[in-house]
Amino acid sequence: MPAHPDAALAPARPAVSWGLVPAALVCLAAPAFFVVRIPWIGWMLLAAALVSAWLVERRTPHDFAFVAGKGRPRRAPSILRDVSLIAVGLLIVSAIPLKAELDNLAILRFALALGGAVAVPYVISRWVYRDHAIRFPWRGGGRWTTFQWTWLVAVLVLGWLILPFYFITSGVYLNWPVVDTPELIGRLFVGVGAVGIWDELFFICTVFALLRRHFPDWQANILQTVVFVSFLWELGYQAWGPFLTIPFALLQGFIFMKTRSLAYVVTVHLLFDAVVFAVLVHAHNPGMLDWLFLV
Repeated sequence: MPAHPDAALAPARPAVSWGLVPAALVCLAAPAFFVVRIPWIGWMLLAAALVSAWLVERRTPHDFAFVAGKGRPRRAPSILRDVSLIAVGLLIVSAIPLKAELDNLAILRFALALGGAVAVPYVISRWVYRDHAIRFPWRGGGRWTTFQWTWLVAVLVLGWLILPFYFITSGVYLNWPVVDTPELIGRLFVGVGAVGIWDELFFICTVFALLRRHFPDWQANILQTVVFVSFLWELGYQAWGPFLTIPFALLQGFIFMKTRSLAYVVTVHLLFDAVVFAVLVHAHNPGMLDWLFLV
């Protein structure tokens, strides 16, 4: 697969660097906000991340000099700027409760907060910092391979085998509202899909992409997984859910790294969420979809 066009311009990404301190702090704010749900701890971690990022840039100015590449030189990525973009997104998301609800006010609240968490960092990066660090590469690496198509089928099969057992035996389906009318089922379908798309826009195209500018891909992927899984915990994927959401988040980061295709990771996520939607309808309406699932 051809290298990303910006690869030649990227600076070295050492596995051990002082930049890991602010990156870890900003990512640890996510479990503070979404798992233990103590906002002031999250605020303190974000503040510490920004201060430590500022200190890193002052302490090691040579790491932030211009980096030679094709054409004119480009400035090396700023850890302070990139950490600040992640912090802004987390602050916006943490401003609302993430309990799954389907009334009009809840839908509006989610749309504004989640939309803002993607749009505001993008706008700051594009027009304030002028580094265009956040991108949404829809087509990415070209045509999908046979393996990629096969993986889409595998996602459906694995979801069908695993998700009913998880949701029903753990009781976490009760974290989602009862959907027993056509209108509520339709709202659930739209909501699950919309949040799934947002997950890829924020966790992969924003958090993961920003972290990759400073750290090896495997480190950036682990860090974004902390944020991704924390959000999903408050959303409802609790009990032993992290045994599913951690590998899912890691795989989504890995797939995006290899394919460079937002369209593909969104497709994977929507197929997974289609099974989630069907399982929730099944769990809340015994007898309706018994023929489809084993549990």
